[in-house]
Amino acid sequence: MVTDADGFDDPSADVLAEAAAAFGLLAAPARLHILWALAQGESDVSHLAERVGGALPAVSQHLTKLKLAGLVGSRREGRRQVYFVDDPDVVTVVRLMVGQLSDRAAPAAPGRLRDVGA
Repeated sequence: MVTDADGFDDPSADVLAEAAAAFGLLAAPARLHILWALAQGESDVSHLAERVGGALPAVSQHLTKLKLAGLVGSRREGRRQVYFVDDPDVVTVVRLMVGQLSDRAAPAAPGRLRDVGA
C-alpha cells in the first residue's frame, strides 16, 4: 500500500473499481438527474419521467440500473412502485459536484469538462 505526503493510504483496487462503477452509472445526465430528483424526495416513475423530461420506459430502465447498483431502492404502495435514494453517500458526492459546478458556471464556458475528455 502506498501512503501520500499527507499520510493517507491509497484505496484498494476493489474500492477504486466500485467507485468507478458508481461514477460510470452517474455519467449519464438522465441518471444523474433522476438521482438528483430522488435526493429531494421519493417518487414514482411517472412523476420522475415528468420531472426529468424523459420517456417513461427510458426512466424505468435508468431506475433499474440504479437499483441494481444499490444506489436506488423501491417499495410498493398499492399499485405504485415508489423509488428512493438507497445510498446517501452518493447523494453527498452528487450534491457536492453539481453544487461546485453550478457555483462556478460561466455562460462563456459551457461544457468545458467535456472539452477535456471527462
